[in-house]
Amino acid sequence: MTESSRTVEVERKYDVDIETPLPRWNAIPGVDAVTPGEARALDARYFDTADGVLARAGVALRRRTGGPDEGWHVKGPRQGDGRLELGWPLGEGEELPSAVAETVSEWTTASLTPLARIENDRTAYLLTGPDGVVAEFVDDRVRATDLRQDVQREWREWEMELGPAAPADDAGRAAFFDAVERAVLAAGGRESGSDSKLARALGF
Repeated sequence: MTESSRTVEVERKYDVDIETPLPRWNAIPGVDAVTPGEARALDARYFDTADGVLARAGVALRRRTGGPDEGWHVKGPRQGDGRLELGWPLGEGEELPSAVAETVSEWTTASLTPLARIENDRTAYLLTGPDGVVAEFVDDRVRATDLRQDVQREWREWEMELGPAAPADDAGRAAFFDAVERAVLAAGGRESGSDSKLARALGF
């Protein structure tokens, strides 16, 4: 199995109440249209060693079904404003593919066990401009299970991730996310209190 994707995610996350209305994007620089929402049912299982080697290194390993990028993913440590994500197809069965194990061996070769399950009813919207997709906005309703503690948690959150037609310079990106934050706050959202869904699933 060969590596199928390599991307750097640049995104912002926001906490939101269950009934909060979606933001209005009419004042976002470079955006002139928003696609209708696309529903996605995502189901992910995260893995780590018994003593949490991957988590301590800032790495997440998951197997996710559903959505356009279903498969195995390794999210590396944060690099500046982004985070490198490597992806592979699901393959046959649920065993860790050798290509994924080889990548994870940079941090550990110890046995990996299920850490959490995260089910997510996602609605995705593309914010587009003259040159294509500026960003993807997702409205997530999450059900998470901490498999080691047998604890369940539910919440709703928003994410905005830059797309291929996003500003390439730091100033342009800053202006874009400043406008997004204003729209989010105006709708009733707020800055996220957690770094990731996995951290929140585990109570961090």
